[in-house]
Amino acid sequence: MNGGCKRALVGASAAMATMAGVTLGAYALSNLLLHLAVDRQMPAALEKNRKKLSGSKEKADLRLKAEQAAFRLRHSGCARVELTAWDGTRLIGHWQEHPHPQRVLVAMHGWRSAWDQDFGLIAPFLEETGCSVLYVQQRGQQESGGSHMTFGILESRDCLSWANWVCSHTADLPIYLAGVSMGASSVLMASALSLPKQVKGIIADCGYTSPHAIWQHVSEKNLHLNYALHRAWVERLCRKRLKLQASAASCPEALSRTKLPVLLIHGTADRFVPVEMTYENYRACRSPKELLIVPGAGHCMSYPTEPKRYEQALLEFWRRWDR
Repeated sequence: MNGGCKRALVGASAAMATMAGVTLGAYALSNLLLHLAVDRQMPAALEKNRKKLSGSKEKADLRLKAEQAAFRLRHSGCARVELTAWDGTRLIGHWQEHPHPQRVLVAMHGWRSAWDQDFGLIAPFLEETGCSVLYVQQRGQQESGGSHMTFGILESRDCLSWANWVCSHTADLPIYLAGVSMGASSVLMASALSLPKQVKGIIADCGYTSPHAIWQHVSEKNLHLNYALHRAWVERLCRKRLKLQASAASCPEALSRTKLPVLLIHGTADRFVPVEMTYENYRACRSPKELLIVPGAGHCMSYPTEPKRYEQALLEFWRRWDR
């Protein structure tokens, strides 16, 4: 073999080794990203960065107020209920039944959050306005079963299970599916399912458009990683580990098919889920729709930022569709 051939062979081998290293590195990082996103237990190395990932920079007094509200809701006497979901997963909810209910809300909390944390501040208003509320513990979180969160792919079908539970435990009352963050996207994806006729509307606060869209945003804006290098690997890992096709989940696609009225809410200063995603969801929706944009509100902070506007939007929505 002449010298030129040897150099070409060495160069090709080096290139193949480099490509193999890049592929292995991309796989490892993609696996870590998916672990962070969906596993029940957040990786220990990333736990310390949780506040950065959530985009939360709210003042200490507001955080304290939210913690106190969560404590009050947690100890308000809600009845603990258990449900076997459509796929056999054991789910837990907390049922707060109003003595003279006007409607029922199925409330879905967000990613790595909790029912009392996400709805503690608004719970008194819901009670004052005649709402019975089923506060759901999302799969893969807290006491509910499931080893993974799925960013609305399976949680949307859990909404159907919970709506059926409400129908079997209450009189013929209007039901609304309501959620924040991942819970918002879950109820938006659920909007196109064959829901009970008692479900009158969807309320979604700071929901994203799709799992891949929010993973891309967090990867590029918060973690400074080029998601295009990892998307294919993340999709393959979803199919392998979760037996799911993440690319098939889409809020705009569901909203283009739903006939349910939808109220979309978002803050302009959301650093976790950009407000542009709610605008995209709004444009895709073909059913009756309302939009509340709260200037300066961060992620899941629209209610404490402008509670009166938020409450008025809910009251008008219920007045229109409580029939």
